[in-house]
Amino acid sequence: MDADTPGYIHTSNQDASCIHPTPVVDIKTATAVGSTTNADVQTSAEEVSFVHPEGGWGWLVMLSAMWCNGAVFGFRNVFGILFVSLLKEFGSEDDEDLSFRTSWVGSLSFGMIFFCSPIVSVFTNTLGCRVTAVGGAALALMGLLASSFVRSLGPMYFTYSIVFSAGCSFAFQPSLVILGHYFKKRLGLVNGIVTVGSSVFTVILAFVLPGLLERVGLHNTLRLLSVIMFILMLAGLTYTPLLPTRRESSSSCTGSRRRHPLGEVFNVNIWKSMGYRIWALGIHIALYTYFVPFVHLMKFAEERFGPDVNKEVLLMCIGVASGVGRLVCGWAGDHIQGVNKVYLQVSSYLVVGLMSMMIPLCHTFSELIAVCLLMGLFSCFLCMVSPIALELVGAADVSQAIGSMLGMMSLPITLGVPFVGFLRDRLGSYDVAFYVAGVPPIIGGAVLCLIPWVEARRRWKEELKQDTLVL
Repeated sequence: MDADTPGYIHTSNQDASCIHPTPVVDIKTATAVGSTTNADVQTSAEEVSFVHPEGGWGWLVMLSAMWCNGAVFGFRNVFGILFVSLLKEFGSEDDEDLSFRTSWVGSLSFGMIFFCSPIVSVFTNTLGCRVTAVGGAALALMGLLASSFVRSLGPMYFTYSIVFSAGCSFAFQPSLVILGHYFKKRLGLVNGIVTVGSSVFTVILAFVLPGLLERVGLHNTLRLLSVIMFILMLAGLTYTPLLPTRRESSSSCTGSRRRHPLGEVFNVNIWKSMGYRIWALGIHIALYTYFVPFVHLMKFAEERFGPDVNKEVLLMCIGVASGVGRLVCGWAGDHIQGVNKVYLQVSSYLVVGLMSMMIPLCHTFSELIAVCLLMGLFSCFLCMVSPIALELVGAADVSQAIGSMLGMMSLPITLGVPFVGFLRDRLGSYDVAFYVAGVPPIIGGAVLCLIPWVEARRRWKEELKQDTLVL
């Protein structure tokens, strides 16, 4: 990266060959999160202060990341529509485990996006955001096209759930990292705007998909949807980095050894934070059934209110409400200090859990719409992942913290949806299944409430230790 790039401030005593753009480090904040050492602070002070553009080319990057978020999670949010189509295409009335087996397509797809995240962190740090994102979009394109030629449920597990979703994972995570190159003061709001992409895609796909499936069938619909992945490849080309990777910063000018890739996947530093460990545990618990309504809601509405009910309206309600909720959540995140941002995630988990339990109690379609609106309004936990990770582990380890967190999400997301499908097949209705689905998010949200207390106690101990040293 050329040191003369706009936005960089040179220090007078630094050799030009060793100049790297690094973020301005607030020493108090770095000490508070416990992840930036004194050596890191001195290195940052000796090198170059970086001023985030807070706009410019960053707005185009934001729109590209918004398209990525929509392409990746919009598909998942409307999987309930594809789920009904898959049941008709590959199932039979004599198959008692049909819902269970078919739901694995969606749950594996959800899980694979997050399972690959620690590996994607290494690729992002090594190859950069642009190469990783474009390569991931190309892989997703191939997986979705291959799925359009599948004629049985088994191969769909590989083409759609693994290949397509792994590509989505490689395309998605760089879109989170690149935003930090362009925004700092507005990062929460920008993350909120980016996550609105999934809401926009959810609304549009909920309106378009049923007509496409009816007119051209499942296979041709998947081929048409592949165009979205092609555009995602073009969007990834806008990811022009401004900050060096951690590997570049640690190896240039100092002569220090680069960290082994395995050290980046299994980064010990992030686990030294008690707050991060609690955060990981709470999210792990909450996500076992967090996405269950997005997969099974369509089938539930069909069983409860008949096959002719306009069930796609439910997804549109969730999409519109979640768009509003994410904008508000992103704006609020910029105005809530420190780790108290975690309360936004707590509210998301508690409300989604309660609304999941309310679904079986809805005996009119209007009641179900009201539940979906509330569920969508509070389904904003993803837009707070990056800001909270930054507060808990600091800027130096935030990429690995996000990757590890997303990777840990894969197991609960993968297992929860098929489990609810299993309960539906065995009990003959979704009532008990949705009651059970509401419990994990509530427990996970309660666990996250410990984080502000733990972080406040840690800061108190550090201040007490510093006062003792002064005396």
